[in-house]
Amino acid sequence: MCHNCFSKIRWISDPKCSKCGYPFPANIDRNAKRLLCPDCLVNKSKIDWMRAATVYDDGSKGIILPFKHAGKINFKGMISNSMVGLLKECPHEIDIIVPVPLANARLRQRGYNQSAIIGSEISKMTGIKMDVRTVSRTKWTHDMGHLKAKERKKNISGAFRVNKDLKGKNVLLIDDVRTTGATLEELAKVLKKAGVKTVSGLVFARVVRDF
Repeated sequence: MCHNCFSKIRWISDPKCSKCGYPFPANIDRNAKRLLCPDCLVNKSKIDWMRAATVYDDGSKGIILPFKHAGKINFKGMISNSMVGLLKECPHEIDIIVPVPLANARLRQRGYNQSAIIGSEISKMTGIKMDVRTVSRTKWTHDMGHLKAKERKKNISGAFRVNKDLKGKNVLLIDDVRTTGATLEELAKVLKKAGVKTVSGLVFARVVRDF
């Protein structure tokens, strides 16, 4: 990646929500012991901790879209390196890495699962085991790029199944982009029902909207 493209990326740093990592304005009062964004204050998310490396915008799209759709997997090192350092903020000791699974038809179409590629790199860097068979998709879901938050939630409902005993485990979910969080929330819900102790999430980019 050239310096010009790299400089356009909006990296997420402090101050940010202590739970979901949503970036705050630089002039916010940092004296609070635990900064929480409005969503985390009012919603009971199934995800115990979440972080993203970058804001999803034109800068990060130049990396993630070719990586996701055009086979540019040579970006995997840069993407994974930018994410793995965020794990030092995680309050839980992670037992297993679980990449967001793709439907079989989409996996055959694309030829690879971009989340599994990222997860594999992070597993190598941290020594934490990754298992792509832990969770599977139970149904095909429509492309959610054009859907609103409620539509995304409905579309993804019931799409995942836990295949292994994870009772008492601390799980780290890996994905490329968080838009509304519907996919990660659905995964966290089925994992918690399966007895998982904590669910954390780590993505390369997230959509940031004004509250």
